[in-house]
Amino acid sequence: MSEESASPAEEPTPKPEPIATPAPVDDDKQSGPPKSIFLVSYPKIVFLYPAWIASIAAGIYSAIASEQRGDTQLLALGFLVLLAINLVVLSFDFPRTTSLTLFALLVAVGIGLWFLFSSYPDIVPFVSGFIANLKPFANAAFYFIFAGFMGLVYVGVAISVKFDYWEIRPNELLHHHGFLSDLKRYSAPNLRIDKEINDVFEYLLLRSGRLILHPSQERRAIVLENVFFINHKEQAITKMLGSLQVRVRKDSEF
Repeated sequence: MSEESASPAEEPTPKPEPIATPAPVDDDKQSGPPKSIFLVSYPKIVFLYPAWIASIAAGIYSAIASEQRGDTQLLALGFLVLLAINLVVLSFDFPRTTSLTLFALLVAVGIGLWFLFSSYPDIVPFVSGFIANLKPFANAAFYFIFAGFMGLVYVGVAISVKFDYWEIRPNELLHHHGFLSDLKRYSAPNLRIDKEINDVFEYLLLRSGRLILHPSQERRAIVLENVFFINHKEQAITKMLGSLQVRVRKDSEF
């Protein structure tokens, strides 16, 4: 009998078992509701920030770029058009998308007519003459003064909201107000909230809207205008109050 036949058969080497990868954990499910949510009502002047940014850009351009009078007039005209549009947004509400579309259409038609009368002055001589004589001018100092004044206003707004804001906790609603940090408490377990988006432009600019709070023991509703990122705030409040209601139901069963 040969040595090869006498040797025992070699057993196959077992393959290592694959390491099980843990399933991804959803952070939203793992993390609990927020401990507190802060709500701030801002004045409408915050929606003028496009004109404020435009004034800073126009001032820088006027200071370091070309000093030709034609470029300066075109820059001043563009700034005035942007400021006018921004003031319209600040003054009127556009509650539906159709109103937003109509406003954009009117602006496009106005700009188109402007270029039409400028290119073909014989169509309507009166209008063409008015446009030809309309030559606004503004230097870098004008833009920087406007931007500086708006900047001071925004600093004042940022300081004032530090002394007047609302805080929602799982069991209470707090109103912080006054320079001495006066505090007023409301019951929060039965708090109801309503969300309203009355202006499409304001929502597009800062995702803002109106929050209406209905505390259980108060007859009058609390209305907070121009709350930034209103959808995120509403979802956070709903999550907080919903988890509280679930805990109450569980405790009442025992």
